Amino acid sequence: MDRVSALDEPLKTPLGAATAKVMAEHLDLHTVGDLLHHYPRRYEERGQLTTLADLPLDEDVTVVAQVADSRVLKFNNGRGQRLEITLTDGSGRLQLVFFGRGIHKPHKELPPGSRGMFAGKVSVFNRKLQLAHPTYVPLGTDSDEDAVDAFAGRLIPIYPACKGLESWKITKAVDTVLPRAVEAVDPLPPALREGRGFASLPEALHKIHRPETRADIEDARQRLKWDEAFVLQVALARRRFADAGLPAVARKPRPDGLLDAFDAKLPFTLTDGQQKVTREIFDDLAAEHPMHRLLQGEVGSGKTMVALRAMLTVVDAGGQAAMLAPTEVLAQQHHRSITEMMGELAESGMLGGAEHSTKVVLLTGSMGAAGRRRALLDLVTGEAGIVIGTHALIEDKVQFHDLGVVVVDEQHRFGVEQRDALRSKGKQPPHLLVMTATPIPRTVAMTVFGDLETSVLDQLPAGRLPIASHVVPAQDKPHFLARAWERVREEVEKGHQAYVVCPRIGDGDDEPKKKSAEDTAASEEGSKRPPLAVIEIAEQLAKGPLTGLRIEVLHGRMQPDDKDDVMRRFAAGDVDVLVATTVIEVGVNVPNATAMVIMDADRFGVSQLHQLRGRVGRGSAAGLCLLVSEMPEASPARARLSAVAATLDGFELSRIDLEQRREGDVLGQAQSGVRSSLRMLAVIDDEEVIAAAREEAVAIVSEDPELERLPELRTALDALLDTEREQYLDKG
Repeated sequence: MDRVSALDEPLKTPLGAATAKVMAEHLDLHTVGDLLHHYPRRYEERGQLTTLADLPLDEDVTVVAQVADSRVLKFNNGRGQRLEITLTDGSGRLQLVFFGRGIHKPHKELPPGSRGMFAGKVSVFNRKLQLAHPTYVPLGTDSDEDAVDAFAGRLIPIYPACKGLESWKITKAVDTVLPRAVEAVDPLPPALREGRGFASLPEALHKIHRPETRADIEDARQRLKWDEAFVLQVALARRRFADAGLPAVARKPRPDGLLDAFDAKLPFTLTDGQQKVTREIFDDLAAEHPMHRLLQGEVGSGKTMVALRAMLTVVDAGGQAAMLAPTEVLAQQHHRSITEMMGELAESGMLGGAEHSTKVVLLTGSMGAAGRRRALLDLVTGEAGIVIGTHALIEDKVQFHDLGVVVVDEQHRFGVEQRDALRSKGKQPPHLLVMTATPIPRTVAMTVFGDLETSVLDQLPAGRLPIASHVVPAQDKPHFLARAWERVREEVEKGHQAYVVCPRIGDGDDEPKKKSAEDTAASEEGSKRPPLAVIEIAEQLAKGPLTGLRIEVLHGRMQPDDKDDVMRRFAAGDVDVLVATTVIEVGVNVPNATAMVIMDADRFGVSQLHQLRGRVGRGSAAGLCLLVSEMPEASPARARLSAVAATLDGFELSRIDLEQRREGDVLGQAQSGVRSSLRMLAVIDDEEVIAAAREEAVAIVSEDPELERLPELRTALDALLDTEREQYLDKG
């Protein structure tokens, strides 16, 4: 994106306060502008007490509450003493604890009936929530106007804080820089701002930090939401505009070619959804500028079939197709299923190969030297029309004869740099089809994938039966778990197969499972025992409830050949029960597998559970998914599992999932590797704002792509979209 020197952003001045180091390290705040855009999380009013009932464990919190009682207790035979102060707000209670010589000041300053603002980390002692040695500011009584007004006036802003930098310290820092808000460069064109009746940016910043009324807060929120939505949509609109001007080779379907031969072999009819999406993709491929399309669809909706027909079209038109998969297991699975679907059409140059045929090659990091050399030669000569691979495809030594289309499977697993490295291998920019089986609400698609046109597959192939899903409360009702293993046996006796999924490998040197952007992860209540592990569970099942069945394990630390061998035997029906980690989460297709038991299901995110469940019920028999959890019935973790069990609608589940996660996590799917520039905009709730901002952005960029008449907006792109994110947006 072009840099502009005509309008310098005056708020780039570094913070000079003593708290600057803490702000930089813990809150990523470095400049005056950063601090002005660090908005209060909420506001407290005098006389209004904070809700204490839902305080999160192990988090730094700030509360405004009233002292219910206070007492000094002695311990250690009278040698030690501690002060216990109980706060209340009518909905819950919170205990403050001070030890030793530090008890006298709070004992004097916080008598029963007084109010204050308190900050610290929430812990539990003797089954009570407590803050140990919290920092605090007494707020006095309602009659003590000076004490309260000196602190924050009518509305007390509560800022996102951290240890060593409580909310009221941030308040004082904001007070210092707030006069500089008048220098803020306003990104909204004057006509747009006036047409929508928005406050100026300096006024909005004053109102968000030091509101007089609740109406001030709402005015500021609406204005600041628009800034974030609009600047991001302008950046995306500029990228789409630039992409539309790039040259590409038009790849039109050829009559009587590979695609027609493949379609003639199909034993089923494509769904209406598949046909509609195919038409959209074929229209894009026939254009002389690169396709940029996101294909999202429910688990099992037939995305791979749509992608394969697009690849065959490009091969018919003289080009090559590359499919990038996130794991070796998935790359091998795609290679196996695509060669099986194509049959003799994938056997170019081989005895029995069809007249219209091509080679389909696999390229992964663990291949032997001879196989790798052969695959590379087939790519550079054009012998291989289709290549399926992992990150190995991106290496410099991989050269194509004429790369025409790149298909990226499970986009959220790849950094943008990886996607772009593959696209740069074409003589001209190749067409791009991005696939995801994680359904994305429209607003998220507009923000995260705003540079891509979107196609949706929400129709399952004919004959698919719904998957029955149930929560198994292993702690409350252990006989339910026993029944789950009986159900697995029953499915195997019917000639079917089953998966058992565990969060951990368990071979003695496990790394703790990292929480991905997709995971809301292990229960909010914090189970003390380690997550259940594949190796231990496989042994227990073999010796206990599933004795006599053919049980195998599959996890990411196995050798690639061993993984492939297990998957082949499972696909062939030689394995009854596969005990695995989430390595089977996407793309694994064994139609005979009808049952899945997910152990410690509360340790997985909503979208991940939906993905895992999609591995069963892929044939003509009904699927069964059992979500095993030891969490109590009233816990948020169990509520999350009940939501998954209650619906098969991936779009509804993605909404639930995203509502439970921070906006930064949502934008993390953009793979920019930086924190979100969205602080006020909620991509789930603010659909109308995002849609309207997109319209305005498209209109402005189509008239003035370089934004020469809007230097303030160009400056805002520099200020709000940091360098790494701009590189992400700029890349084709």
